[in-house]
Order: sequence, then C-alpha cells, then structure tokens
Amino acid sequence: MRRINQILSLLSFLIFSISLIGCGEGHKAAADDAANAPAAAVVKVARGNIADSLEIASEFQPFQEVDVYAKVSGYIQKLYVDYGTHVKQGQILAVLEIPELQQQLQQDEASVRRSGQELTRAHEDLNRAQSAYTVAHLTYTRLADVQKSRPELVAQQEIDVSKGKDLEADADVSSQKAALAAGEEALLAAKAALGKDQAMFDYARMTAPFDGVITQIYARTGALLPAGTSSNKGDSALCRLAQNSLLRLVIPVPERAVPNIKIGQSIAVDVSGVNRMFEGKIIRFSDQIDLATRTMHTEVDVPNPKYELVPGMYASVKIPLHAVAKVLTVPVQAVQAAGEGKGIVLVVGPGNKIERRDVALGMQSATDIEITSGLQESETVIFGSLGQSRPGQIVTPKPVEPSRME
Repeated sequence: MRRINQILSLLSFLIFSISLIGCGEGHKAAADDAANAPAAAVVKVARGNIADSLEIASEFQPFQEVDVYAKVSGYIQKLYVDYGTHVKQGQILAVLEIPELQQQLQQDEASVRRSGQELTRAHEDLNRAQSAYTVAHLTYTRLADVQKSRPELVAQQEIDVSKGKDLEADADVSSQKAALAAGEEALLAAKAALGKDQAMFDYARMTAPFDGVITQIYARTGALLPAGTSSNKGDSALCRLAQNSLLRLVIPVPERAVPNIKIGQSIAVDVSGVNRMFEGKIIRFSDQIDLATRTMHTEVDVPNPKYELVPGMYASVKIPLHAVAKVLTVPVQAVQAAGEGKGIVLVVGPGNKIERRDVALGMQSATDIEITSGLQESETVIFGSLGQSRPGQIVTPKPVEPSRME
C-alpha cells in the first residue's frame, strides 16, 4: 500500500512538472508572437464635420471681349497700342486719316457762316420793312383822321394811295418774317450737317470701350480700315480688346446640384497653373436645365486685379452641396466598400488582435466618410493597406494623423 502511494505521488509530481513546462513554453510563444507582430498604421474613430462637394473643371474666359472696328473708313495715321497693351476706357487706340471728311467739314463750316450772314441780312430786311410799315401806317391813319374831321382838305385819291402803301408795307413785313424764319431753319440745317460730319470725324480717334488688354492686332500704321458696318466686316477690325481684370468661369452644373446653387455663393477656385487657390462667386446662372446635357449654365466671377490669371487657364471649382456636423468619421482609407451604404473595417481590439467589423456608411467627403453604425468613438481601426491585414492577426499599432475634415 505504501508502495502504491509513493508511485502515485511520483506520477503527480511528473504531471505537475510537465504542466509547468507547457505553461512556460505557451507564455514564451505568446510573448514571441507579440514581439514579432507586424506594425500596422491605425487611426482613432473620431467625431467631425463632413461636407459633400461637387468638383468641376473649366477654363477662364474674359469677362467681356470685343473686336474694335472703325466707324468710318480711313487710313491708320497713328497706332498707340500693341499686343499686351493695357488700356483704360476712353483711351485712344489709333487715329485715322480721313481727308474726305476734313473737306466736308470745311464745306459745312462755310455753309454755317453763309447761313448766319443770310440770317443777319434777313433781320435787317425785317427791321427796314417794319420801319416802312410804321411810316405808311401813321400816314394813312393821320389822313383818315383829317378826312373825318375836315373832308374838304384831303382828296379821296390821296387816302386810297396812302391805304395801299400801308397794306403793301404790312405785306412786306410778313414776307420778311417768313424770310427770317427760313434763314433760321437754314442755319439750323447747316449746323446739323456740321454736327453730323463732326461726329463722324470724331470717330477718326478710335478709343477703348472699356478697361482691358489688347490681345490681338489686326492692322498696322498705314493700313486702310473700312467702316465696320454689318455688311462689310470681314477682317477689318483694328484689334481685339479683352477685360481680364475680372474673369469668368462657365460651369455646367449637374441637375442633382442645381438646388444648391445660390447667387453670391463663394466658391474655392483651384488654379493648378499657378498652384494657388482663388476665391470666386456665383454671379449668374441660366435658371434652366439644358435638356441635352442635363446641366445648368452657371458662371463664377473671379477678380483678377493683378492679372495673375490669364484667359484659357484651366481651373477646378468645388461647390459645397451638403454638410453634417459632429458625426462619427474615419478616413476613407480605413474602409473597404461592400455595397451601397455598406463597408468593412478592421478594428484593432484587445491584445492588438484584428477583428473584422461590418459598418453602415453615410456621407463621404474627399478625406473622410461617415459611420452611421458598427463603430464606437475612440475605437482603433487599420488605416490603409487593408488587404495586408487579416482578422485574428496580432499587430503592433502605429498611430498616424491623416488629414481630417473640420
């Protein structure tokens, strides 16, 4: 019996020793796994704001651009502009030589002088006629009074002659008044002709219709510029003038974004050519959707006072559409899409072990995505390279700080 007890005690000791050895080896293996765990970039689930925006590329256009034509035909006598010349409204671009109009102006001035002289003579003739009428009328009136008081002193023939002279003088006054009116009309006509030709001659000084930059020159000194009528344009313009101090971007806004377009709304304009952001504003839109493209014509004005931007440059605009505040977010690199509104994330749980988690997705921005369910705030998820990690794997977390939406 004693022998049996000794054997049992020995077996118990052996079993206990073996278990101690196994536990030591297990702890050692776990420690070795933790020490050899691969590093993984992780981020915290945090609350933030997300804004959905629409990004559209377009190219700058001058706010307004015109070809400058001559109003009257003439040779370019002096040219004051060239490519790239900045001009102000009313500044002289060129002076035309128009000899025919100069001669016509001289004739018009002579006509005005002649009409003025004739008008002066008409005034004198009217004064003379009125004086003659005054004398004739007084004479007739006196003779008529004498005949009434002393009929025997004045013969009837003398009365009749005096009355005839009075009527003749009165008619002459009326005639001279008509001549004076005709002279006044002739003077007005001559002045009108002079004003018309002077106005046409003033067009020999071609001026800028608005502030801008000369972007094209079509004619040089000595060239003949025909009058820019609707039937005779062709290539007859002097130059092309563009207003570049204010540029416009024409944006075809998709139908889904039309309700979010507001007049006066500020827009971020990214110009890659100068590697800068500019601020623009939505100033006008057609308020109608193009049935062919299902877009609405929208224009953004971008101030360009220093002429840093040039028409034709490409620009990208971001139009804010929707926004949510203080929602659970993770970077888009931490989510694997799994269908509409669904996704998969890899959560780093207790013991730094990876577990797979199905999540519901909400609004997405360029950097973040909203998590509506499946995650808790401050949980840790794998960031990027999701295909290199697997559920159940032990990793060494390496926190990173990706750009987040504020």
